[in-house]
Amino acid sequence: MGYMMRNVVKAFLLGAVSFAPSVAWSESLADALIAAYRNSHLLDQNQAVLRAADEDVATAVGSLLPVISFVSKVGRVDTNYPDGRTPLFASDGFSTSGSSSLQASITLLDFGRGKTTVALKNELVLASQAALVNVEQQVLFDAVQAYVNVALQADLVATQESDVKLISQDLQATKDRFDVGEVTKTDVSLAEAQLASAKAQLASAQGNYTVAKERYNAAIGHYPDHLSALPRNPVAVKSVDEARAIALRGHPAVAQAAHQAKASDLGVDLAKAQMSPTLGLSTSLSETYDSDGLASSVGSVGVQLDQTLYAGGRLSSALRKAIAQQGEAHAGQLQTGVNVTEAVGKAWSNILVAKASIAATDEQIRAAQAAYDGVKQEAELGSRTTLDVLNAEQDLLSAKASQLQAQANLSVSQYGLLAAMGVLTADQLHLGIPTFDPAAYFNAVKKAPATSARGAKLDKILKTLGK
Repeated sequence: MGYMMRNVVKAFLLGAVSFAPSVAWSESLADALIAAYRNSHLLDQNQAVLRAADEDVATAVGSLLPVISFVSKVGRVDTNYPDGRTPLFASDGFSTSGSSSLQASITLLDFGRGKTTVALKNELVLASQAALVNVEQQVLFDAVQAYVNVALQADLVATQESDVKLISQDLQATKDRFDVGEVTKTDVSLAEAQLASAKAQLASAQGNYTVAKERYNAAIGHYPDHLSALPRNPVAVKSVDEARAIALRGHPAVAQAAHQAKASDLGVDLAKAQMSPTLGLSTSLSETYDSDGLASSVGSVGVQLDQTLYAGGRLSSALRKAIAQQGEAHAGQLQTGVNVTEAVGKAWSNILVAKASIAATDEQIRAAQAAYDGVKQEAELGSRTTLDVLNAEQDLLSAKASQLQAQANLSVSQYGLLAAMGVLTADQLHLGIPTFDPAAYFNAVKKAPATSARGAKLDKILKTLGK
């Protein structure tokens, strides 16, 4: 899948970075995606969730290792006898005593309980890794939408400004014609009303642009300045079936569901193992002493077998629950495949609709432009009214706005298809930045090291992420 996947994203990458800047510097879509990845608190949050899941593996591994403890006690005993009667060989007063012991224990046999727990936690780590990739896709797709929407709203503002300027010219021309008696006061009023409406629409467009910039800041981490032209790329896959095949093989949601299903299988095995006995070995070395300096040492070694005979149905209930969760996870795995397939189909359809809309609006603009030019010329000859000119102008403006929206929809839909296929990631897009390595932290803690993981090794791992 690697070669085909690279081809799938290559066109998108080239389209995102190949535009020459129209000013000293302009932010490309690739620049915005890099900023979104680096500034995302949502990614930081889910990376921490993954590290916590890594520690669950370390905890499970630690339960298989020996436990060594040291216990030291010291105490004082006060002795008082009533009426001053002291028994033979006893004395009034106090004495001190203490003890120190070194104890060690290890589980020798638990019928697979410990190893099953480790395997289960490993599967949950893998599921969390896949979930993190899904979050990364969400972050990058949000950035794409924010970038495209800012560009769209800026274009709509520019279009609306042009419309205000054009109507202002029409109004002045109408006033001039009124002054020479070619039109009535009604024509002037119609032009004035249309100009007021255009100014209101301009204010609305400017408001939408401001909102879009706020969303851009939230998704990418800074406000937009100059943006490069949006890429227009062909779909890199040849058919929707090819896109679905890629998604079913590699989408992170599919991988997450598979690992969750495997974890549920291990959960059933663990619930069964909980009904088995546990055999453990324990040893201790202790020393006691008192105020007279007398001391004694005791060493012991023992083997202990624990078997629950009756637990009020708790173990059986846990097994039935694990079986129910197994059914839930496997059904969820099948449903995930359905959801991913549907998402690819929707994304593919959105691309086709956007392309059809662009083609239709091209025709609409050509026809509306011809109609506007014709109506304006006829109005100058007196065969058309001012209202006819204003209506034709609004039809042209509406067609241009529809085309801008269709072009924006196409850009978003193309990246939506990448997300639906599961390849909208920093690595797959070759953004050229350090990305989070889920194996780095896991490898540092998976053997349950006794020292804190927040040492030099972890500091080095986090430094590579630019934290």
